[in-house]
Amino acid sequence: MAQKKLVRDLMTVGVPTCPLDTPVQDLILAMLAKHWEAVVVLDENGHAAGMVSQEELARAFDLENFDQLIAEDVLRPELPTVPPDIPLAAAVQIMRDMGVRVLFMTHHAGGIEYPAAWLTYNHLLRQMSGAEMKDMGIHAAREAPLDIFLRRRDEARRKFEAQQKGRKSGG
Repeated sequence: MAQKKLVRDLMTVGVPTCPLDTPVQDLILAMLAKHWEAVVVLDENGHAAGMVSQEELARAFDLENFDQLIAEDVLRPELPTVPPDIPLAAAVQIMRDMGVRVLFMTHHAGGIEYPAAWLTYNHLLRQMSGAEMKDMGIHAAREAPLDIFLRRRDEARRKFEAQQKGRKSGG
């Protein structure tokens, strides 16, 4: 069954990212809270500079100044990528060969190549379990981009207005 499915059937669109100067402690907390295998580290131009996975964090465990490190200090400079239309069996073999638990699918737009989706061991284990997974893959239910924009805009407006009220009443 795994041979018939393609990466796009399980991949999750949307990849966690962070800037180069993100404190490692912040990465750890986000990765634990959101059950992320890895985070893509973006340079100042929005290009992927590499990734920080659980493996890179474990390697940094014994460093004396661990609590002062930033993403740039521990990142893996290569970003393991595959196209979305390869068989899952091939993706699994690539993961094993590269010694990674995550693969990324990238997109090119406006002169920038950025990570758009990912496939992790967790995706594969969920597939192997036989559990229904309507939240994964190319057919997953997703909020429309315009709806996401409008929701985030409205949230930002409410937050701004609340801050302004707080300043007026407090100052």
